[in-house]
Amino acid sequence: MNNMDINGALLRDMFITGAQLLEKNKAIIDLLNVFPVPDGDTGTNMSMTMQSAVKELKAGGDNDTVGQVAAAASLGALKGARGNSGVILSQIFRGFAKALDGKDGMDAASLSAALEAGTAAAYKAVMRPKEGTMLTVARMVGEAVAEQQREGANVFGLIDTMVDVAQQAVKLTPDLLPVLKEAGVVDSGGKGLLIIFTGFKMAVDGEEIDDSFLAQSEPAVLEDNLTLEDINDIKFGYCTEFFVIHLVESFTEADLDKFRDKLQKIGDSVVVANDADFIKVHVHSNVPGKILQLALRLGEIDKLKIENMREQNREIQENMKKNEKESAMIAVAAGDGISEIFNSLGVCVLIEGGQTMNPSIDTIEKAIRRANARNVFILPNNPNIIMAAQQAAELSCRNVIVIPSKTIQQGITAAAAYMEGAVEDSRRSMTEAMSNVISGCITYSVRDTSFNGTAIKKGDIIGLINGSIAAVGQNVASVAEEVLGKMMEGKEEPVITIFYGQDVEGKQAEEFLNRTQEAYPDAEIVCERGGQPLYYYHLSVE
Repeated sequence: MNNMDINGALLRDMFITGAQLLEKNKAIIDLLNVFPVPDGDTGTNMSMTMQSAVKELKAGGDNDTVGQVAAAASLGALKGARGNSGVILSQIFRGFAKALDGKDGMDAASLSAALEAGTAAAYKAVMRPKEGTMLTVARMVGEAVAEQQREGANVFGLIDTMVDVAQQAVKLTPDLLPVLKEAGVVDSGGKGLLIIFTGFKMAVDGEEIDDSFLAQSEPAVLEDNLTLEDINDIKFGYCTEFFVIHLVESFTEADLDKFRDKLQKIGDSVVVANDADFIKVHVHSNVPGKILQLALRLGEIDKLKIENMREQNREIQENMKKNEKESAMIAVAAGDGISEIFNSLGVCVLIEGGQTMNPSIDTIEKAIRRANARNVFILPNNPNIIMAAQQAAELSCRNVIVIPSKTIQQGITAAAAYMEGAVEDSRRSMTEAMSNVISGCITYSVRDTSFNGTAIKKGDIIGLINGSIAAVGQNVASVAEEVLGKMMEGKEEPVITIFYGQDVEGKQAEEFLNRTQEAYPDAEIVCERGGQPLYYYHLSVE
């Protein structure tokens, strides 16, 4: 390796700085959603994916080579990938890591090969890739870097090329996707990738960003409720909790900081909280005796509890194997009413999420384990979660069937068609039932825009049918009636289901139900409290 290579330490800083810059700009990216509805979450999804990559980097301690750094970032991104944009980003990093496997440093040729492999992995992961998206940005950057590398550019010059070409590619996205041009926005995923690459360049140039965003990562676990895990996945086997009381007279805050730093070097899930006369300690490690030795320098130990998490996990595995089911359903849902409906239809594990809070691949994979069945059906109930569910299915050792439900309405109908124990029959019946559902929803606009020639102002009420804007107005009830009318065109004796959200009062929902019954006397109509956020109504016509 020479001074014209990027080493492991610098690549690690590049990932961290890219994550920090993305976190600071995620709200801007969220607002680039084509539909001006309050669920634009590309920036949030990409940022949480990057934070997971950084968490894995930091958990691994010192990463000496670029191959080790890229592998850790790839693993973390895959675990934490959320939404389609997060999954695509994780695949870019996956290809990137494969190309750098075994390498100590990254020269111009290695960077070019890594970008090419990352782009190929991302395109492969998308069933029907579209140009004008973050895929285009990745591809154009990779092609430009390859050309510059062939002409003799060094690796640091190629980092500049990555940012310059990404900027050009993002500006080009509206010309490749007409829906972006009409909405007056660039592609949000492409913008996120540009910001990450800009962070890479900042790290190379020696610029720093405040590290405080990492405080938003998941808090340390205070109660160790283990689920089915591979024993080998448990890095630190002993959960140690205790109080330090009667602190030594010489105790200072500096002593506490040193104690905390030492614990973080030999364990994880570290919580060290102190009051005037005691310290509460929680840590996972493989050396509980060492933890206690360090604590005794500060005072006396009280209320000590040490638990063998590997043995706990073995017991849980044994119990779960005894109670393993043939098949089970899991679903993603937001709203207590919606959750109750899924439970009543036999869904055994619910993942909280949906619009604005897409669950990660790791979260879905853990839900598959909790379902404790040989065959597990997943209902994503959102187009931005399907890809993450498919990736989780690939990681699982169970037979996982992803029913590609794009809406809550489709998911509920599919769940109702589930037949316990009949795997292939259930797959067919659930998919067929879902295909007969017309889904409508009523929400509000978060910005001014235009869609299909319709001018939309911030605060307008918007009605969507199967994901496309179908009505715009000023009144929730009138927009809901207009949307339902369009959904009912050509239907004879249909089934109409109304799920009203947390911002709709029961009286308002009852009035809407009465008007619907008057307008469609031949329809079977059901009105349920969904309690969903952001959406006044979910409507279903079958």
